[in-house]
Amino acid sequence: MKREIKFRAWIKTGNETDDYVEPMTIQQMIHSKESTFSLEQLNDLVDFERFTGLTDANGKKIYEGDIVEVTSQYWGMLGNRYEVKFKQGSFCVKYVLLSVISSSISVIGNVHENPELLEGK
Repeated sequence: MKREIKFRAWIKTGNETDDYVEPMTIQQMIHSKESTFSLEQLNDLVDFERFTGLTDANGKKIYEGDIVEVTSQYWGMLGNRYEVKFKQGSFCVKYVLLSVISSSISVIGNVHENPELLEGK
């Protein structure tokens, strides 16, 4: 089975990151629209977030930078919210591998549009 590596991107504007770019492959980003960009140029203009290859309890795709809420008591973290991060070669929330807990979480937002969901954490 061929798996595409997908990224989600947020265009950087000043100190903030605003406009959302639909998930696509790097090749699509480089060759989109009428002009082409180098990866170096794109990296300066865009915050890239990798697709984890996983879905949440509702079947929604999970990306790096998503904010998830634990929906299962099994993990002892019911109702807690975490940012999906890529650390030491793995996607995780807090100290738990995302692949282990993905069916027990729901994506409720992302760090660009809903940073307030992590306030107090």
